[in-house]
Amino acid sequence: MNIAIIGAGWAGMAAAVRVTQAGHIATVFEASRALGGRARAVNGKLPDGSPVTLDNGQHILIGAYTDTLRLMRLVGVSPEATLLRLPLTLKFPDGLGMQFPNWPAPLDALAGILGARGWSLGDKMSLLRAATGWQLTGFTCPRSQSVTQLCHRVSPRVMAGLIEPLCVSALNTPADRASAEVFLRVMHDSLLGAKGSSNLLLPRIDLAALFPQAAANWIEQRGGQVRLATRVERLYTAAPGGAGERDRWQVNGEPFDAVILATSASNSAAALSECSSTATETVATKISDWVHTTAALRFEGITTVYAWSPTASLPHPMLTLRSQRGAPAQFVFDRSQLGGPPGLLAFVVSASTDERELVQAQVLAQAHGQLGFDLQAVQTIVEKRATFACTPGLVRPPMHIAPGLLACGDYVDGPYPATLEGAVRSGLAAAEAATA
Repeated sequence: MNIAIIGAGWAGMAAAVRVTQAGHIATVFEASRALGGRARAVNGKLPDGSPVTLDNGQHILIGAYTDTLRLMRLVGVSPEATLLRLPLTLKFPDGLGMQFPNWPAPLDALAGILGARGWSLGDKMSLLRAATGWQLTGFTCPRSQSVTQLCHRVSPRVMAGLIEPLCVSALNTPADRASAEVFLRVMHDSLLGAKGSSNLLLPRIDLAALFPQAAANWIEQRGGQVRLATRVERLYTAAPGGAGERDRWQVNGEPFDAVILATSASNSAAALSECSSTATETVATKISDWVHTTAALRFEGITTVYAWSPTASLPHPMLTLRSQRGAPAQFVFDRSQLGGPPGLLAFVVSASTDERELVQAQVLAQAHGQLGFDLQAVQTIVEKRATFACTPGLVRPPMHIAPGLLACGDYVDGPYPATLEGAVRSGLAAAEAATA
């Protein structure tokens, strides 16, 4: 089968790898000249003019990202060499906070909670009672419940020091409007998975090299194509027919047995809106329903502020920051401990809403107040539609759009929030459906 994949982000490249792995031909169309989508490498310069490779956002993986790690190995990328593995650590610059030991689950979580610095016994017991309740209910809850409602019996100190940072990092949605159902699913997979599932995996190389570029090389070595700087101008049904027919989709005039849309939600919806004008009534109705569901999604931004000082260095590769009004960053990463140049820090502002200049100024002031560094801004990258807002009861668009036409991406219906693992799993599922 000849399968077209539109979009060379993590979901699209995962789909292309699985198509190729199954013995079919994958052709990837990517409008830009870069691989990786919203998790890609970008070029920057330090204040002295030295070139530096950055990422369009500081991403992390966790040990529970089994499909992502498996695909990396398949295409020749060693997670052991390219990812710094650390126990789950949420420590603040003053040393307070929590760190899991390298023990099997759930003993690592129990020891981490009991050993948390800055928490009273009452704080720790409030979290243990909540976690026990989650386990007794099978890590399920009403779909309408928010994370704040789920954790209403957890102490304020634990909410501020653990639940809120975990929630905003995993779901990119503030706890008071984040889905408790999805939050619990992530907690289950990370806290009760195999040993190391809760570990943090910090990239030592840029995000394009971490998977998309290796995947492109792997695909092309096996007869597939990855066409960069190739915008899809025409997507349409080649001929009317019944459900299940093959050879009924064309991309830029080329026939394909199936098409997988792996672009952003808005770009996919725009492409399909044009496509529906030439489709049969049945297909046009299916497309309209999918576009309507997609249009109802709301999005959250992420801002990453890269800043530098010759004396900037952190005691750990990653620290949690006290985020509040006027001090928006939740985390800071020491890029020198991740293969970058000395003195380069990356500050992450999840669920970011303010303009770039304001966020940058606030983060630099926050760095001075909480870390004691006077930093120079290197580059501030704003992804205004970085992820969908993972709210309670959210209805996400399905993978199947019409016969022979599918969608994948971290926003497509699935168990995970908008994460790299969610994107990869969606791509794998779409490829398997397209080639079935």
